[in-house]
Formats: sequence, C-alpha cells, structure tokens
Amino acid sequence: MFEQLLDIDRRLSQKLLLPEKRSALRRAAAFFAHSGDSWFWLAGLFVIWLVAKGETRSLAALFAGAILIQASLVLAIKFLIRRRRPEGDWGELYRKADPHSFPSGHAVRAVMLAVMAWRLGVTPLNFILAVWAPLVSFARVALGLHFLVDVLAGWLMGIALALAIVQAWPFFIALFPWAF
Repeated sequence: MFEQLLDIDRRLSQKLLLPEKRSALRRAAAFFAHSGDSWFWLAGLFVIWLVAKGETRSLAALFAGAILIQASLVLAIKFLIRRRRPEGDWGELYRKADPHSFPSGHAVRAVMLAVMAWRLGVTPLNFILAVWAPLVSFARVALGLHFLVDVLAGWLMGIALALAIVQAWPFFIALFPWAF
C-alpha cells in the first residue's frame, strides 16, 4: 500500500512539472524556488540584525535562529528517510548538495516563516509571506526538485516548527540575550 501511495505521488508530481518550452513560467518558478534558499534569508536577516534596533532586531534574530533549527531538523530527517529527488536536470546545485527530497526544506522554511509572521503580527510581512510560501513550495515541484508529498509534509512541519519556536521565544532570549 505504501508503494501505491508513492506511485500516486510520483504521477501527480509529474503532472505538475512545467515543460521546458514555457520559459517565462519556468523563469518565474526558478525565481520563487531560489527565493526560499536559507543562505539568502540568513544573509538578509543578518544585515537587518546588524542595522536594526529594538523589536526589529529581535525578530531578525528569532527568524534566523528558526531557520538554523529548521535546516538542521530537515537535514536530519532527509538523511533518515533518504527519499531520492525526482529525476531531472534543473537545480543541479540542490541535487549535488542534497540528493534527498523528503521533506522539502524550502517548503518547511517558507511556511514556518509565514506562520511565524502571522503569530507575531508582523504586518505587512505576514501577508507577503502568506502569498510567497505556496509559490516557493509549488515551484519546487514544478521544476522537478520535489514530489508533492515532500511539500505537503514540509507544510505540516513548517506549521509545527513555527508554533513551537514562537512559544519558545522567551527561552531563546534567556539563552542568547546578546542576540536579542
């Protein structure tokens, strides 16, 4: 039965692939797929942390810490599960650096950031991330880097992580007061 579910997942994911000939749509998908990269977010949050004061600096530290926690957990799960990425050519960097697809780290990260922004009332970022997170997630499937189930599992994990991290914020402040 498990193999049947994986087969359904493969077929559905295959139907969501963007054809090579639709170059404008593929470029847009590539933009969104890359916009969820952890290095991009960490670099931006570090710059904000360096120049900001007060709550903005604190939020930058919390979001960056959340990304580090998320990336570590996702990597551990990927190496436990070891589900191979779909076959394909796009995203060679991702395929070489991380050959495993379950769960989608980009989906976890995108949804986690969006839910954190909502829970913390960071407006208008919460609205922007609510639109951005699904675009990042589905771009990963549309470009053949992930299966649909990788993304759906990533969403669940992202929601759970966001809620846990927001709840643990006072603990992080006590542990790393210099960062906040």
